[in-house]
Amino acid sequence: MAIARLSGGPLDGQIIPLDDIVGDEYIASYGEGQIIYRRAGDDVNTGASDGPTEASFIYADSTEPLTVTAAELDDVPDA
Repeated sequence: MAIARLSGGPLDGQIIPLDDIVGDEYIASYGEGQIIYRRAGDDVNTGASDGPTEASFIYADSTEPLTVTAAELDDVPDA
């Protein structure tokens, strides 16, 4: 099994299964649009006995503006 580690954007820190059909971009539905993560660097742990293969993906763009709801604003601590 291979995994993708997502960095930045709304899915920061998420780990997802990486299917063979995923190329250099991971595109996911988000709200009414889509978010786009792009592969960064080479895969690691590609040997037979060093754990699952890992690929890093970094947030690149979204097809719709990412907005924060009023409920999410209530959860933000005061600065």
